[in-house]
Amino acid sequence: MDWTEKEVYPFSAIVGQQKMTRALILNAICPALGGLLIRGEKGTAKSTAVRALAAVLPEIEVVSGCPFNCDPHEYNRLCPECKARVQQGIDLPILKRKIKVIDLPLGATEDRVLGSLDLEYAVKEGKRRFTPGLLALAHRGIIYIDEVNLLNDHIVDVILDAAGMGLNIVEREGISYMHRAEFILIGTMNPEEGELRPQLLDRFGMCIQIEGIDDPDERVRLIKFRERFDKNSTEFIMAYQSRQNNLSQKIIHARERVSHTKISDEMLQLCSKLALDAFVAGHRADIVIRKTALTIACYEGRDAVTEEDVNEAADLVLLHRMRIPPPPPRYNREEKERSQEESPDDEKKKQEEKPQTQNRQENEVREEKKEKEEKDKGESENSLSQIPMLESVFPVGDAFKVRKMQMKRDRIPRKGSGRRSRTRTSSKTGRYIMSTMERRTNDLALDATLRAAAPYQKRRSRQDVAIVIEESDVREKVREKRIGNFIVFVVDASGSMGAGKRMIETKGAILSLLMDAYQKRDKVAMVAFKGEHAETLLPPTSSIELAHKLLEELPTGGKTPLCHGISLGYQIIQSYFRKDPYIYPLLILLSDGKANVSQYGGKPLSEAMEVAEEIRNDTRVNTAIVDVEKSGLITFGLAHQLSRQMGARYFRIEDLKSDTLVEILREDLLI
Repeated sequence: MDWTEKEVYPFSAIVGQQKMTRALILNAICPALGGLLIRGEKGTAKSTAVRALAAVLPEIEVVSGCPFNCDPHEYNRLCPECKARVQQGIDLPILKRKIKVIDLPLGATEDRVLGSLDLEYAVKEGKRRFTPGLLALAHRGIIYIDEVNLLNDHIVDVILDAAGMGLNIVEREGISYMHRAEFILIGTMNPEEGELRPQLLDRFGMCIQIEGIDDPDERVRLIKFRERFDKNSTEFIMAYQSRQNNLSQKIIHARERVSHTKISDEMLQLCSKLALDAFVAGHRADIVIRKTALTIACYEGRDAVTEEDVNEAADLVLLHRMRIPPPPPRYNREEKERSQEESPDDEKKKQEEKPQTQNRQENEVREEKKEKEEKDKGESENSLSQIPMLESVFPVGDAFKVRKMQMKRDRIPRKGSGRRSRTRTSSKTGRYIMSTMERRTNDLALDATLRAAAPYQKRRSRQDVAIVIEESDVREKVREKRIGNFIVFVVDASGSMGAGKRMIETKGAILSLLMDAYQKRDKVAMVAFKGEHAETLLPPTSSIELAHKLLEELPTGGKTPLCHGISLGYQIIQSYFRKDPYIYPLLILLSDGKANVSQYGGKPLSEAMEVAEEIRNDTRVNTAIVDVEKSGLITFGLAHQLSRQMGARYFRIEDLKSDTLVEILREDLLI
């Protein structure tokens, strides 16, 4: 979509957000900076500022009618068609126009972005010809991607590759074509909707984090400005035309100064030092800081880069690249010397703490022995039966950031939408990855069909057609896309979960996974079992707010109806299969594996094992068990036995804070 012909809010009238507007101007002066990623909550003028930028940029001269926006004054940078016209002695018609802002939709396909075979020409003429895509249209302009974190990763990859090289190289469908693709890349995103891969983040030259305005007076000023613009946009734009023109002239002068501005070796040393202090990976940060500092100096009208320029540049370049510093090395020699230098007071303190430590250890051993004796009384007489019926509500533990999950591809054709699992799809949406002779979706792969028919054209009677296609030549497209998953949490809320405050950690882990599921567009459900039965706390939903509220209010106490909990979780999955046979379910059980409430009149644990075996035989369902039993001298290992019976992956409670629980969603979904 081209926004240059629409009335947009004036760039110079934006209230606040000085850091964002300055970063946009720097990229307009020097597109080689690599673009800008704007992170911020909704309603912070991200889109408004980007679309307003084009109005302050100077006009450019292009070859009239050229789909690649070629500069008529630079022969070496012309597209092949314009070069051919020049070689034939034809004067290139020149058109002066504003820079375009190309709005890249989230549903854009790879062939629309890169360009593809001109199918109509191929069928009529029997020859191949390239049809330009959005990268050609955006040459010498701006590509704007709203919610870039929601765009398919492979589309982001090809755009960033083109932005980095300044070229679009197309090798597909029998076409080999190359054209210039120099543009300002600007992406905006709301971090609440999910993150970009670190590899993609690093490809953006700059990244800034913006927030709403806190000053009440400034907020009132913003409201009045917007009201004036909505009431009479033409009059409002004219009121700021002088400021727009001044800013445009300042950008032009800064561009002219780029080749004359110098940066000293001392400032280069500072660039590298700041990058090292941020523990960045690779050398891209150093290079971009240098370019940005030079651009800042040009914009301010200076002939040399200052320390302030470098520091400002580092603030724009390092936000998305800085990493946590590695832990300092530990040497046995240093520890030995430290122990020898300990004062008598330290030694006395240790002696005072030693009895307390011994008493604590003895208490733990006594508790573990008592637990073992209770186990020997029988399954139904285990420790859980001695837990009082009093219920307690534990707070939700600290949520942790779920690391990026690289999923294996699912080969089963499915439908749906989302961002987690890469899968084959039976619909006509998704990325075209290959062709097949199987006829299922009626999604014609014209390129593959033409290639299949080409070798036989001499034997076929064409009769005024460029190419003859027979039934055996027809190929259909095989597509893949990302979909969300259906995750059912089965949570042990019995009294044993209150021991050692295990429920706090468990709630924190569940909340973290729920937040990640929201970002990946998964559906989730939650079952809790305690007392005499299990209940569905959360029916299938995508609401993170509702799930968080239920977690906070979830009480803990009573006996453990394990069999009923597992059965109810499995029933929810079966019911959802009837509603949507394309779901990809995962059942996560968080429990210590103990059971003391029967569902069918038999032994509680044996009943749970039977249900686990039934789930194991259902190949549609993936499962995982998180053992919340604390490690010690004596452990029952019931959850581990249950995981083997269920065919589930097994994790311990200690793994939760190291993000290992999230590996369930990486490996068990088979995606």
